Amino acid sequence: MPANLTAQYLKAEEQYRRAQSPDEQLHCLQLMLRELPKHKGTDKLQAELKQKISKLKKELAAPGKAGKRSSGVRLPRQGAGSVLLLGGVNSGKSQLLVTLTQARPEVAPYPFSTREPFPGMMPWEDVMVQLVDTPPVTMDYMESYMQGLIRSADLVLLLVDLGSDDGVEQCQDVLDKLATTKTRLARQSSLDENDIGLSYTKTFLVPNKVDLPEAPERLELLRELCPLEFPEFVISAQQGTQLEPLRDAIYQSLDVVRVYSKLPHQKEPDYDRPFTVRRGDSLLEVAQQIHKDYVQNFKFARVWGSQVHDGTIVKGDYLVNDRDVVELHQ
Repeated sequence: MPANLTAQYLKAEEQYRRAQSPDEQLHCLQLMLRELPKHKGTDKLQAELKQKISKLKKELAAPGKAGKRSSGVRLPRQGAGSVLLLGGVNSGKSQLLVTLTQARPEVAPYPFSTREPFPGMMPWEDVMVQLVDTPPVTMDYMESYMQGLIRSADLVLLLVDLGSDDGVEQCQDVLDKLATTKTRLARQSSLDENDIGLSYTKTFLVPNKVDLPEAPERLELLRELCPLEFPEFVISAQQGTQLEPLRDAIYQSLDVVRVYSKLPHQKEPDYDRPFTVRRGDSLLEVAQQIHKDYVQNFKFARVWGSQVHDGTIVKGDYLVNDRDVVELHQ
């Protein structure tokens, strides 16, 4: 029997996948259980949710856990989405961050120059996207907080070093290391239907240093020995080769829409600072970003956009479209 999961459940499930602490996970699991349709088709899922809720409650209530509820490293989400740069040693993650953003991490030709997550903001038209450089992952070692960062990311860029004979093996090491955990890379983000603790994060494969002489041969070897279903973007982070297609694909993968706000007494909206929400989100999600008082005291809104007549009066459940202008009334 199909589960017929509701939009509210799927939203709570997405929040659970991104949760970075046991407290957040518990809240999301309880919300998932509340929103889960109750019928024979969801009996197994109900049982698993209850089991995980019970386990988390016991962990949080255990002595000595009060000060250990954080996953170690937590980065505030900024911009239209969060994109994690992942790879082996010297794969070019830091160089890509430097080239696409104004961030200035240490860029060095020796291993492990990146010792902790380092964020930067990538511009795309009139919005910004958060990119996060991370320490390298090897088969022998991965920072304990990396699973949480991968799970909470909207997208992972898996960089491969085409400048070294070891690049393909290092890429496989990253995948093998993650295979020992419940955090995996995939073509689309999701939770496993049979194990909601097993999380998949949407990933692009990014072979780097294509400008080097032996890169074409190594790229063919990568495709032969490590065939992956991820979308592929072959680049040179240092030379800037093919970075614009990658930049566009990053933004499009986030599947967000831009909304511009206008105060009732103003003639023109603020076109410099759009709010971004998931495609399919309602006007109330936009109002929440502007100020929580707008949600609590919301009466109606006027909207200017491609799908409505100028100044159309709408309710809070109106689904916003890209480049809508909204004027909230409370």
